[in-house]
Amino acid sequence: TGIHHPRKNIQRGTVNRLTQPCELLTWDSEFFGFRIARARASLLTPTILRAITEWCEENHIECLYFLADSDDRDTIHLAEQNEFRFVDIRITMTHDQEGESARRALELPSAIQIRSAQAGDVPVLREIAGGSHTLSRFHFDRCIPSDLSQSFYQQWIENSCQGYADKVWVAEWDGRLSGYITCHLPANSAPARIGLLGVDRGYHGYGLGMALVNHALTWFDHEHLHPIEVVTQGRNIPAQRLYQKCGFTVRTLQLWYHRWFAACST
Repeated sequence: TGIHHPRKNIQRGTVNRLTQPCELLTWDSEFFGFRIARARASLLTPTILRAITEWCEENHIECLYFLADSDDRDTIHLAEQNEFRFVDIRITMTHDQEGESARRALELPSAIQIRSAQAGDVPVLREIAGGSHTLSRFHFDRCIPSDLSQSFYQQWIENSCQGYADKVWVAEWDGRLSGYITCHLPANSAPARIGLLGVDRGYHGYGLGMALVNHALTWFDHEHLHPIEVVTQGRNIPAQRLYQKCGFTVRTLQLWYHRWFAACST
C-alpha cells in the first residue's frame, strides 16, 4: 500500500534496552509543580508497558504523557486497561504548496494591520492567550488546575516573544492588539511549523485568524521553507476549518493519554 506502519520497526514484546523508555520533562515539571515525563514509544506491548511503568516508579513520576498511534488496536487496548486517561486527539496538518504568496495576499480590511511582535505587547498577548486555548489536553485533564492550564499558554506566548519562536506576528484591529501567531524554522529534522495561534474572543468572526495564517505562510514562502506543519486538537473544529481553508491537509492523527501515578482530585 505504500503506507508506513511504525509497528513494523519493532519486534513485538521487546524493548530497546539501550534507550530509556521515557524522558523527564523538566520544564513541564517545574511549571505544574509535579514530576512529569513522556513515553518515547507511540506503541504499547506488555513488555514496553512494563518498562515504562518501572521507569516511572523508579523516577518518582507523578504524571506520564503518552502519544499513541491511533490505528494500533493493541496499543489502545493496553492503554485503556492500564489507567491511561484519554485527554486529546492530536491532528498534525501540513501545507506544501510553494509560491502562493500572491494568492494568499488577500486584501485585508483597512482596520487590520499585521506586524512583528514587540516586547511591550507581551501583557496583552498573555491576556489573549489566557482565553484562547481552552480546548487543550491540559484544560480537559481534571487533575491539572484550570488556572495552571490557562497560565501554561500565557507563559508559552511570552516565551515565544522572548526567543522560543523564530517569529511572532501580531494583528491589530483599529490599533488594538487582537491576535498573534508564532512561527518556527526547521530544527532537528523537524519541518518549519506554526506554533500558537490566538485571537481575542471579542474579535472572532472578522477574519483575523485567516489573515494571520496567510501572513505566516507568506513569510515562510519568502524564507523558502516548505512544507509547513501545524498541530491542533481534534475537538477544535474551528481551527481545523481555518487551516483547511488556508491549504493545509491532515497528515497524522494521534491520541494523547495522561497516566497519573499520584492521586489527584477528579
